[in-house]
Amino acid sequence: MLVAGQADAITPRQVAGPVAVVPDGRFEVEAPSGRGSIPIRVSRDWSTPQPDVEHAVVVIHGWSRRSLDEGEAAAAKAGEAAEHTIVVAPQFLIEADTRAHGLPDAMLRWGVEDWKAGRPALGPAPVSAFDAVDAIVARLADRRLFPRLSTIVIAGHSAGGQLVQRYAAVGHAEARAGDGIKVRYVVANPSSYLYFGTARPKAQGSGGGRCAAVDRWPYGMAGRVPPYVRMTEALAEAVYVGQDITYLLGTADSDPNHPELDRSCAAEAQGATRLERGRAYVAALRAREGSPIAQRLVEVPGVGHNGRAMFTSEAGVKVLFGRP
Repeated sequence: MLVAGQADAITPRQVAGPVAVVPDGRFEVEAPSGRGSIPIRVSRDWSTPQPDVEHAVVVIHGWSRRSLDEGEAAAAKAGEAAEHTIVVAPQFLIEADTRAHGLPDAMLRWGVEDWKAGRPALGPAPVSAFDAVDAIVARLADRRLFPRLSTIVIAGHSAGGQLVQRYAAVGHAEARAGDGIKVRYVVANPSSYLYFGTARPKAQGSGGGRCAAVDRWPYGMAGRVPPYVRMTEALAEAVYVGQDITYLLGTADSDPNHPELDRSCAAEAQGATRLERGRAYVAALRAREGSPIAQRLVEVPGVGHNGRAMFTSEAGVKVLFGRP
């Protein structure tokens, strides 16, 4: 029996297999490391001027790469609140996807674990998924296309939430958006978080031994960070604590044995479940020294690990299309 709002679990083996559907839309990403295309789903024709659009919501899919309509479902639930909104959903493919669908060599593809951590694509160029988000924000900030745009929300559930949370620390959205456009982030039910420093909520490793990966990327800023990341840990932390972030957690996302849950020692040091890890992360932010954090925790009662249920909930619709 499923918990309310709990999606059928996707096993790691299924995640490594090809997606059933690749959208027809294409978006070219040009970055210092090269260029390539990604599939994309957009609720409006963003190649022509959209003078009435005031709000943009970019939704990053989960680990399975299969859910590209959650943002549009939330917009439909929002009704008039989403009337002047464009919803954008990129798809980050792996090699199994491009082979199964006979996609051209120009299509970017990543390792199964790599896109969500901002690591370079396997081909056709070592482009990061963070570069793709930069390019999407730059397109939305083009005043020739969106002269009245005032807000961009970058949201993600599960693995998408992991990407968004790291990107909020090391990404370039604010620079790409420019003056007059506010950027907000929504991090929903991620399996782990990027911490700063080495302190963690739980013991690091069994038998008192320290988990060697606890502060290494993507759990911390030590070790081999992606080439995209060109800042120190101190700067990334300063950027992160100044961001407008809503942590959206389902109160039923509390299964310590969920098949998609990161069970590495670095993740376990953050807590036993996604709910516990999210609450602990926000508590750690609030306990840090310095200025108060203008970030918020919003819990969705009775919802488990289900992106559609999270984003179409009353709280989800509010953080995506209204004031947090």
